[in-house]
Amino acid sequence: MFEQKTLLITGGTGSFGNAVLRRFLHSDLREVRIFSRDEKKQDDIRKLYPSDKLKFYIGDVRDPQSVLNAVRGVDFIFHAAALKQVPSCEFHPLEAVKTNVLGTENVLEAAVSCGVSRVVVLSTDKAVYPINAMGISKAMMEKVAVAKSRSSNATVINVTRYGNVMCSRGSVIPLFIKQIRAGQPITITDPTMTRFMMTLDDAVDLVLFAFQHGQSGEIFVQKAPAATIDVLARALTGLLNMPEYPVQIIGTRHGEKLFEGLLSREEMAAAEDLGGYYRVPPDLRDLNYGKFVEQGEIRISQATEYNSHNTTRLDVMGMQALLMKLRFMQATLRGEQVEAEE
Repeated sequence: MFEQKTLLITGGTGSFGNAVLRRFLHSDLREVRIFSRDEKKQDDIRKLYPSDKLKFYIGDVRDPQSVLNAVRGVDFIFHAAALKQVPSCEFHPLEAVKTNVLGTENVLEAAVSCGVSRVVVLSTDKAVYPINAMGISKAMMEKVAVAKSRSSNATVINVTRYGNVMCSRGSVIPLFIKQIRAGQPITITDPTMTRFMMTLDDAVDLVLFAFQHGQSGEIFVQKAPAATIDVLARALTGLLNMPEYPVQIIGTRHGEKLFEGLLSREEMAAAEDLGGYYRVPPDLRDLNYGKFVEQGEIRISQATEYNSHNTTRLDVMGMQALLMKLRFMQATLRGEQVEAEE
């Protein structure tokens, strides 16, 4: 599928882009294009992955012309560019709209115009029943992608939605490690708060599954385990041989939920169970939707959302096994000073 093809990764200097490069730079892809605003990170990647296949494009998804310049001649796009930090989006919601919503429209419009074969748009569990600006902007991004898929002609557009990616930028695990190294107590918002737990490789696998199996407009979710923040903290301190390390409970922060959802009740009613994944077909109703107003659907009333409270729950040992899959954690236990994945 990838042989002699060109792949564009928007936001390609982030944690997802780095994971894709580790997986595919030595594959039979002809060219991998990295599109982002950050010239410093691009230079870092250029030095980290010396390869003639790798091409760099400075630009911003908010600027349609810079997007178009990067998309010409591309076969596939992984759209990962986004504003993802909840506090930043909460204080600057219009900036989230410009990047996450309008930026996505620019990428998809360029993809359709240039005849790109497939686009996979990366979303988040915070888009399900969103309560913060980041989640709301991502939910709108998904709506834009599904709407565009109705008229995308030969361009197949899919959405992937995943939960907490461990050790990515902004993840709580590097924060806990930093606090321990500084001799400070671990700060926990709410011990009973649950989050889906995924590795970066899981995130790449999800995108590839959608890429290989998706029809236009479909949303894909990987079934993922979850853990409470208390279990995560105890698993981490146990691996570091500090089981009695002090913990400070600071309370739930603004814009945070007690649990996250990967599929809403309405989506679960329509979702197809593919074993390790769920596939949600697009809502193809047009403006003549009177019959859907006059007559509801029993299956929606009977469905239950898929969230981090009702998925498989990890205990301390299960959480430790998952943590040990992380390069960051392996390096930390060797005593190395490593940073979170950018």
